[in-house]
Amino acid sequence: MSAEAILLLQIALLIFTGRLLGEIMQRLRQPSVMGQLLGGVLLGPSVLGAFWPSLEHLLFPPVGEQKAMIEAIAQFGIILLLLLTGMETDLKLVRRVGRAAVCIAIAGVSVPFVAGVVFGNFMPESLLPSPEHRLVASLFLGTALAISSVKIVSMVVRDMGFMRRDIGQVIIASAVMEDTIGWVIIAITFSLARQGSVDLRSVSLSILGTGLFLLISLTVGRVAVYKLIRWTNDYLLSDAAVISVILLITGVMALITYFIGVQTVLGAFVAGILIGESPFLTKHIDQQLRGLILGFFAPVFFGMAGLTTDLSILAQPSLLALTIGLIAVASLGKFGGAFLGATIGGFDAEKPSPSAVP
Repeated sequence: MSAEAILLLQIALLIFTGRLLGEIMQRLRQPSVMGQLLGGVLLGPSVLGAFWPSLEHLLFPPVGEQKAMIEAIAQFGIILLLLLTGMETDLKLVRRVGRAAVCIAIAGVSVPFVAGVVFGNFMPESLLPSPEHRLVASLFLGTALAISSVKIVSMVVRDMGFMRRDIGQVIIASAVMEDTIGWVIIAITFSLARQGSVDLRSVSLSILGTGLFLLISLTVGRVAVYKLIRWTNDYLLSDAAVISVILLITGVMALITYFIGVQTVLGAFVAGILIGESPFLTKHIDQQLRGLILGFFAPVFFGMAGLTTDLSILAQPSLLALTIGLIAVASLGKFGGAFLGATIGGFDAEKPSPSAVP
């Protein structure tokens, strides 16, 4: 088959399995993203590759160019997913729960990071890349356990119907902050791994650039986005002109954060916040974007995440034991950190949310 035919087949399979299993998960009162991830696991080396490797290689050939095409679609999809998450974020609610979100983000990164570093220092040498690199390996392990996947978090919050509740706004805001903090930690860890010391200049530029980006976006950027969408709505006659401008704004802001040195999803999320405040964002446009993102791009991205998972390595007892230990440390560390942060931040889980949508 040609590369184009294989790409279309891959997309069709990921959408079909993701939507089917996502529907089943929702009927079991679980987030649909679990079904989309599971769909990728079933189509990947963990299941299909284990029982019918020739078919798995035919459907998902390990060719660089072929993988790059489907991964490009998946990555663009996650940018759009964070755009949608930003559009559904209410800054008034975020300001009200801002202290709790900041405390949860800081504690939610710090506690699992420390737990991961401690865990790494007690790992057997046989599981390390080399005994003399234990510190760097421990730092990478702590970083991996500290960062939350804001993509999965946003899907879970949406599927559970919490986007317009205080708890949902706290979760999303803290997840975005944790992701941003995580990239700073990654920069520091990479500097240690490469040079044996921290490149303070690059880390400082990344932090300063992120701060300036947020400041400019929420002041000058807010006015610019409003005027651009308004001008497009008033003067352009072509079909879906406003949607095209929304996608252009999202792409530009995602690129800015990429060049700053943090994830593109931060730029897409902030773009969504600014676009969501526009009075020209009609319900029709919102539904068009939502249908495209959740119906097409989300199953492809989360299916790709499942495809990259190879559970067959857990047949090795040492790796299985390591995995169980990491899951336990990550779960306890993240839950403990979030609970500690919420307590310090004054977030009362027992208080009913006045912003809840019935």
